[in-house]
Amino acid sequence: MPSRLSVFRLKGSLFLSVCDRRMKEVEIGHHSVLLTRHEGKYSALGNQCTHYGAPLSQGVVSGNRVRCPWHGSCFNICTGDLEEFPGIDSLPCHKVQIGEMASSAVPGVAHTILLLGGGIASLMCAETLRQEKFGGRIIMVSRDHLLPYDKTRLSKVMNVESDTIVLRRMEFYHQYDIEVWLRKEVLSVDTDRKTVAFDDGLVQNYDQLLISTGCRAKALDVPGHSVYPSFLLFLQMLSEHNIKFYMNDIVTEIKGVNGKVKEVVLKSGKVIPTDVLIVGIGSIPNSAFLQGTKIQMNPKKLVIVDKYMRTNVPDVFCAGDLATFPLAMAKNQLVNIGHWQMAQAQGSLATYPPFTLLTCCFYSDVIALFFCLCAGYGEGYTELVMKGNIQAHKFLALYLKNDEVIAAAGLNFDPAVSAVAERLSSGKVITKKEAQYVRLSSYNYPYSILGAVRKEHPAQMLLP
Repeated sequence: MPSRLSVFRLKGSLFLSVCDRRMKEVEIGHHSVLLTRHEGKYSALGNQCTHYGAPLSQGVVSGNRVRCPWHGSCFNICTGDLEEFPGIDSLPCHKVQIGEMASSAVPGVAHTILLLGGGIASLMCAETLRQEKFGGRIIMVSRDHLLPYDKTRLSKVMNVESDTIVLRRMEFYHQYDIEVWLRKEVLSVDTDRKTVAFDDGLVQNYDQLLISTGCRAKALDVPGHSVYPSFLLFLQMLSEHNIKFYMNDIVTEIKGVNGKVKEVVLKSGKVIPTDVLIVGIGSIPNSAFLQGTKIQMNPKKLVIVDKYMRTNVPDVFCAGDLATFPLAMAKNQLVNIGHWQMAQAQGSLATYPPFTLLTCCFYSDVIALFFCLCAGYGEGYTELVMKGNIQAHKFLALYLKNDEVIAAAGLNFDPAVSAVAERLSSGKVITKKEAQYVRLSSYNYPYSILGAVRKEHPAQMLLP
């Protein structure tokens, strides 16, 4: 969100060297710069994605934006503006100033927006409000003891220090008049009186309310589950490199010595020697405080919202893992997607009707030292088109439903999945015929899909 202003003296020859792909990475001093060309105009941007530093020069250009090859963040190639998450900042745009500094509260404005939950959805909502010059009071409430932090790193870095994953320092919240209340839990919501009661006895009024309290990990309900330490993570792994799966079985007991886990007993009778137990058996919505309110929930206790993240109660919104929402690329089917990028988009969108959610779900993971990418929403797929070779750890999988591609997965095929994501997010259909025709160039570009991506990109932007 903070403005960035850097000036580089770029020689014309560098601009002229931008190839037909409309972007080129160049080194200027100690800086990696992405040179781009769009409608005859050139721009010089930072080449590293603001999420995890991926080289954008290896991504996909569509219309006036570039998509990161690792996690799917999108940036405007003319201004550097962030147009799709999970990036959190815009790109440095050399020679021009991008974006605007956020505003702060305006004295005398009594309007209060209350954000329940200290995750990325609440943070993006608060930042977008200030970027759009909202001058009222913003209160973010979290039961955590930390400021909003990068939760995606918790499943990737076992020894991470808490102060290294905080997304914004306290000085940031002070600068933009965003109140952050930590170690405070919601007890109840009264939508008639527009009040929220907390565990310390405080009752806070609101004008608009965002509920983004997310979900919590399920725990094993077996003997020993509360005695021996374990890490609760959501993860999925493939069975290579000495990873063994016990299928059609369940854990019945955890045994240990001196408070340390030693064995896990399965229903089949198998006993597995264990040093560390990782439990990934799903999650529970943090929505108990909404019981008895007028806010509509589904049987799984997830909050139902419309395409603008509005609940059925006026002035009450929901975003993030707790929301079930109409997904455009799934023909507006109500879905729940517990994903960092989606929570970012929803938190920002809640402040910004009448724009609708056009984000394409984009996942990434490192599996046995290989970088795997997935995009789209593949639930209910009926057919699979494979390109490449799974055994060689180099493939592109296209998932189809009703003769249309609804999702893709790739391993060592960058930026093919990014190209599919860009096509899906633009609302364009990838037919079965196109999927079967796909050929891959030396850059791993899917020709038939990329050809359509390079046409004019019609998607609206969430941010101006």
